[in-house]
Amino acid sequence: MTDPQIALMMLGAFIFVVLLGFPIAFTLVGMGLGFGYYAYYDPMRMQHLLDNRIFDLFVQNTFSVMSNDVLVAVPLFLFMGYVVERANIMNRLFFSFQLAARNLPGSMAVAALLTCTVFATATGIIGAVVTLMGMLAFPAMLEAKYEKSYAAGVICAGGCLGILIPPSIMLIVYAAIAEISPLRLYAGAMFPGLMLASFYMIYVVSRAYFNPALAPKPKADDVTYSKVAYELLTSFLPLALLIGTVLGSILMGLATPAEAAGVGAAGGLLLAAIYRSLSWERLKEAVFLTAKTSAMVCWLFVGSWTFAAVFSYLGGHDIIRDWFLALDIGTVGFLILAQATIFLLGWPLEWTEIIIIFVPIFLPMLETFNVDPLFFGMLVALNLQTSFLTPPMAMAAYYLKGVAPDDVELMDIFKGIMPYLGIVIFSMVLLYNFPGIALWLPEYLFGQP
Repeated sequence: MTDPQIALMMLGAFIFVVLLGFPIAFTLVGMGLGFGYYAYYDPMRMQHLLDNRIFDLFVQNTFSVMSNDVLVAVPLFLFMGYVVERANIMNRLFFSFQLAARNLPGSMAVAALLTCTVFATATGIIGAVVTLMGMLAFPAMLEAKYEKSYAAGVICAGGCLGILIPPSIMLIVYAAIAEISPLRLYAGAMFPGLMLASFYMIYVVSRAYFNPALAPKPKADDVTYSKVAYELLTSFLPLALLIGTVLGSILMGLATPAEAAGVGAAGGLLLAAIYRSLSWERLKEAVFLTAKTSAMVCWLFVGSWTFAAVFSYLGGHDIIRDWFLALDIGTVGFLILAQATIFLLGWPLEWTEIIIIFVPIFLPMLETFNVDPLFFGMLVALNLQTSFLTPPMAMAAYYLKGVAPDDVELMDIFKGIMPYLGIVIFSMVLLYNFPGIALWLPEYLFGQP
């Protein structure tokens, strides 16, 4: 077999092993070291069994991840998110938004989406948001006689917005892989993220308006405007100030993402203390979960960089690039095929594997097809919503099922999330036809790249 054929076999073996359920990071490390031993094998240079350049590459990649300035923001943003999550702020937000939106059709669904949108700017931890909203808002909607699939779709779709809306961990990972400024990525993601959240809200309000049986109106009660204002001021305003400080300092160029994340982590602790929900047990949980998730991300990087280096050395990237060029499909065809591939990969894989393994295959071709890496990243970020919402491996559905009442079937949840897949695809089409949605703000704030 030729080296390029070995590279394709390496990629196929990785997908097969992952589908068997093996851990992604250590599968990447194992595949990278195994196939790399073959790729860098040099009998003339070899003095003993472990004298192979793949081990030098592995150590170098490990050190590169440890010293990467961009990735420093990952554990800090994660810590901020876990602290805020455990400060019981989400239930306050949901209650205040529910009061504010009580006169709208599907008011509880709107409140849930607003809560998810705000919380997405405080944490990019998808599973945590879906699970918490599944325990908080989902039972409340079912008790209010909301249709099961309608309520389930709201929780799953809203909980996944953290992938796209800054400070998204995914955007930091993409910035490190694509070697572009995370500041520009954060600015580019603001309007697409708010656009997608707005489309979700328009959808739930429209469905409830034309079919009131899906979301019965709550009983009229004597809620004064002063009470609504008080609830919003005490629940939304403190978190909004924290988020505004973090994102504002990044977008205005006053701080790097890592510095802003440090401020956000300290602000999260202060906020938890103000709400009297900062305990030693909750702090230990936040630290443990931060360390666990950060270690996973770092090992994913080490494994993926080793895997990608070997794959490229064997000629795998050249085969894929030459195949795309031979198709003679132009920029539009390349974007459609690339996004269709990422969409299909979202069925069996999560965003981490897609971003770290498969997106780097497309990155070298962006210059050939004259595609802005930031614009491509926004399309990918929108597309990755589908990796959590596409059956049969829709992880958001499984997160919700884990906390949902027993009478809520998985098919009810799948039925509820399908319309949101259509909304995501429509948003991608809109972004492609109007790239200024993503490119205007970073160009306005930071100028041309």
